Amino acid sequence: MGLSLLARNNPLASTDEQNRILARTDVCPPFEARMHQVGLDPLHATGITVFQINVGKLCNQTCRHCHVDAGPDRQEIMTRETAELCIKALAETDIPTVDITGGAPELNPNFRWLVEQSRALGRHVMDRCNLSVLLLPSQAALAEFLAHHRVEVVASLPYFRSSQTDAQRGDGVFEKSIGALQLLNKLGYGVEGSGLILNLVQNPVGAFLPPKQEAIEAQFRKELARQHGVVFTHLYTITNMPISRLLEFLVESGNYEGYMERLANAFNPAAAAGVMCRYTISIGWDGALYDCDFNQMLDMPLNHGLPHHIRDFDAYLLARREIRTGQHCYGCTAGSGEDVIQLPPGTYLLTKPGLDDTGAGGDLDDVTRTTTLPLTIEEAQAVIH
Repeated sequence: MGLSLLARNNPLASTDEQNRILARTDVCPPFEARMHQVGLDPLHATGITVFQINVGKLCNQTCRHCHVDAGPDRQEIMTRETAELCIKALAETDIPTVDITGGAPELNPNFRWLVEQSRALGRHVMDRCNLSVLLLPSQAALAEFLAHHRVEVVASLPYFRSSQTDAQRGDGVFEKSIGALQLLNKLGYGVEGSGLILNLVQNPVGAFLPPKQEAIEAQFRKELARQHGVVFTHLYTITNMPISRLLEFLVESGNYEGYMERLANAFNPAAAAGVMCRYTISIGWDGALYDCDFNQMLDMPLNHGLPHHIRDFDAYLLARREIRTGQHCYGCTAGSGEDVIQLPPGTYLLTKPGLDDTGAGGDLDDVTRTTTLPLTIEEAQAVIH
C-alpha cells in the first residue's frame, strides 16, 4: 500500500503548491470568466439541503486519484467535541440530509455516534464508503449497523473489472469490494422494495472524462449481476478532480494541461447551475466551514465575512452565501465524455484530423487506442423529402 503525499514529503502535499499550479493554468480561461459568460458569476448558494461532515483523512486505502490525500498514515480525525458542535448546529436547522465522508469515515471513533444522533433528529444519512472498510476486523457488524439505521451507502467502485479497480485503489481491493457488496446485498441493500439504498459511484481510471451515466450504469448492472450476483440501486459517474494525488499523476505523466483543457472544453452550463456547492455546506474534521469538500482539500475556507467555524454556524447567512471558485471547479462543470451521434442510414468514413489514414486499422483504431471514452453511433430513421 502506498503512502500519502504528506508522508512522502511531496511538494503537492502543500495546498499552496496545488493552488499555484492551478492558478497558472493557461490552456483554459479563468473559471470565473467562463461562469460570467453563462450568468453564474458570482456563484451563490440556493439553500442548504446537505450537511456534509468530513470526519478526517484516516483511511485503510491509499487510492491514486484521492482528492483528500487520505491513507493509513493520516491522523487528522474529528474529535467528539467537534462532532457535538456539528450535531448542535444541525439540530437548529431543518437541513434534511447528513452526508458523512472522509477518508474512510467509518474509522473515526465518533462515526456511529454521528449516525445515531443524526437519525434521532430525523435526518437522512449518507455514508460515503470505500467498501473494503466493511470487512476490517475492527469494523465487525458495521454493515448491520448501517442497515439498522437505514443509512444510505454511497460506495466507490471505479469499474466492474478487477484490473482497472486495483490499478486505482490497490491490489486486491476489487475482490474485497465485491465481498462487501455481497454482504450489503444479503442485508437487503440495493434490493428492490427493501428501502435500503446502495448507490455506486464510478470515476474514470486515468486522465479521462466519465462516460454517459445511463450507459455505464446499465453495463455495471449487467456485469456485476452476471459475474458476482450483485445488485445496486443507482450508479453515478463523477469526474476526477485535478487536485492532490490525481494532480500528482497528471503532472508526472504529462497529462495535466491536456486534462484541464478537456475539462474546460466539456463545460456544461446546466451542470454549472446545479453544482453541489450551491446546496451543500461542508464541515472539515477540525470544524472549519467550506463550500465543498474540494475547496476544503485546497484550504479554501468560506470568505466574504461568513462564519469560518461550526461553532459560529448561521444557517440563514450560509444558505445565501457567495461561493469561492477556482480552476479546479471545471471538474464539477464538465459534461459527459461520451457522445451519441445520430446519422441517417448510409456509409460513412470516420476520420480524426491530423491522423494518418493509411494504416490497416484506420483512424477508428487510433481513436479507440488512445482513449477509453466510448463512441456510439446510432442509426436514425431516414428522412424522405
